[in-house]
Amino acid sequence: MRPALGRLFTESDDVKPGAAPYAVISYDYWSRRFGKDPRVLGRTFRFGNFIYQIVGVAPEGFIGTHTGWVTDIFVPTMMNAQAIDNPNWVWFSTWVRLRPYANPERVREKLGAALLAHHRKQIEQWPVGLPKRMAEQYVSAPVFLEPAAAGFSGLQKTYRRALAILGVLVALVLLIACANVANLMTAQAAARAREIALRVSIGAGRARLIQLVLVESALLALIASSLGVLFAWWAAPFMVGMISSPSQPVRLILGADWRVTSFAIGLTFAVTLLFGLAPALGASAVKPVSALKGGADPHAKRRLMQALVAVQVAFCFLVHFVAGLFVSSFEKLANQPTGFSSERVLTLETVSKTEQPIERWYQVVEHLRSLPAVESAAIATWALMSGSGWNGLAWANGHSSEEGTLPWFLRVSPLWFQTMKIPLLDGRDFRSDDRALQVAIANQAFARRYFEGRSPVGRTLEISLDGKSRTPVQIVGLAGDARYLGMRGPIFPTVYVPFGNVNPEHTGTDRATFLVRTKSPNPMALASIVRHEIPRARPEFRVSNIRTQEELVRAQTLRERMLAMLSLFFATVALLLAGVGLYGVLDYAVVGRRREFGIRIALGAPHGDIIRRVTIEVFSMLLLGSAVGLALGLGSERYISTLLYQVKATDLPILTVPAVTILSAALLAALPPVLRAIRIDPSEMLRTD
Repeated sequence: MRPALGRLFTESDDVKPGAAPYAVISYDYWSRRFGKDPRVLGRTFRFGNFIYQIVGVAPEGFIGTHTGWVTDIFVPTMMNAQAIDNPNWVWFSTWVRLRPYANPERVREKLGAALLAHHRKQIEQWPVGLPKRMAEQYVSAPVFLEPAAAGFSGLQKTYRRALAILGVLVALVLLIACANVANLMTAQAAARAREIALRVSIGAGRARLIQLVLVESALLALIASSLGVLFAWWAAPFMVGMISSPSQPVRLILGADWRVTSFAIGLTFAVTLLFGLAPALGASAVKPVSALKGGADPHAKRRLMQALVAVQVAFCFLVHFVAGLFVSSFEKLANQPTGFSSERVLTLETVSKTEQPIERWYQVVEHLRSLPAVESAAIATWALMSGSGWNGLAWANGHSSEEGTLPWFLRVSPLWFQTMKIPLLDGRDFRSDDRALQVAIANQAFARRYFEGRSPVGRTLEISLDGKSRTPVQIVGLAGDARYLGMRGPIFPTVYVPFGNVNPEHTGTDRATFLVRTKSPNPMALASIVRHEIPRARPEFRVSNIRTQEELVRAQTLRERMLAMLSLFFATVALLLAGVGLYGVLDYAVVGRRREFGIRIALGAPHGDIIRRVTIEVFSMLLLGSAVGLALGLGSERYISTLLYQVKATDLPILTVPAVTILSAALLAALPPVLRAIRIDPSEMLRTD
């Protein structure tokens, strides 16, 4: 890479710990923050415990190696040298530039062998008591080499299957639209049968007629493609916003490069040729004598159009079926009890330059509780649902962590349970003098796992937070179950320990999260006030991030919300297209059979007979399409089961809602043609013919 300004890092910047406090800023940050001022070079800023000097600006368009996340500032790795040898730091990614003509598979094998030897050596130092499956997974961890051109992204793992499913839904909607166009062109060709017959009679060749119809199809495709480009220009940032949160914005470069442009042009050309060619061939094959006499048999064209209606209904049913699964799954996941109240709660992630004694953290908590707009306040290592977690070893009542899942731990202050509205079912809360690791509060899942569901209050628990020594603690409380990390899966056994407990090697902590329950229904309205009150109470502290607890909970369902909203949108579009297609076929049938209906009405045929003759063929295709769509929907469940939550394809609402919706749309689409058929004036029709 070449810098847009200044220089990038060199090897000498990443040799000695703390010796190169230099920073390279992104082009985007340079534009937003400094207005592309070239005098930015040499400016300094404080970040953590160091003062950095800006030495360069990264190339335009480069926002980091992790696709989707915006990186504004780059610093040398050795400015955080203690993290390199820390086995608990798992945020590093290894980037390898292979030599020319190197065999990637051989490189992967060598790296895998080195990693295996390292893991086997590391596992010898693991504490006794860890589940065996964890050791097996650790030793057997594979090595993958992936192309670095697109960067590394955890978003791919989260959204790859979801986007693939949405791509299939888009393809189905496209096919429904194409079937509509094919029906339209077929009906138009039938209406122009006499015109085309005249052209043939005066010498027009078949190639010329095919060209005439294809040009009309291409013009329609061009107009639709132009509208699609405008819609995509608006919808692409909207989709990115659906997987982005205010505290963790996602940024993707969605430029229309040659690959996107080529795909769009190729798809438009293929669709035009595929669904415009068949009507063109049919129109060019007209028999002049039969067409000019009005004797052309319309039944073949009606059968083709009805078959296309069946295809549309089948695909529409499938889209609605999948959308129903996703919407139901999202509703169940979003309404899943969390075990705590997230309303009116602010989470303030706070840091200090150095470790601060626990007493100073408690001073800030007391200051926050004294604010008029604050209902209650507490402190914890981090907030629930924040993505952070800490597990360890436990022994109690003859059970150990080796038998199953490791319990999770969280350091909390007194009144934390009250602030989060987690009920204490037995025992007591922590007190201000519970500073040492002598007491603990367990949740119900822990009681079920270690005490057969009985209250553990008063019982002794041995825990190991460092993996080396066991510390006996007394369980003084039993708390209700609360979700720690996510909305899916069971609630883990959790042990809460006093916030005052710290590693004996440390005098305090340099980071924690304040939880503030406000009296205002909009906690973010008080965010700026609370942000300034914390350093006002203790100047050593600085708030690094503010989020609401509701935002943290919503972030757990971003993927499911996106799937539900977009699949519902595609289902609506599919229903509209299928309804329009059904209307077109019925209207074509009525127009083509006006003389027949006029004669039947003149002979005394009741309206019911006319309605039956108009709708029976098409509605039989509707039933056939629904049956095919149902079979496809039931078969699709296994491909999307990992994206569902407590929903099955055989649930009654999933089966009935698409059928009822499509039937209602079909009845609505059939109403105008049916009314036209029963209002035909026999005398006028016979006089005209």
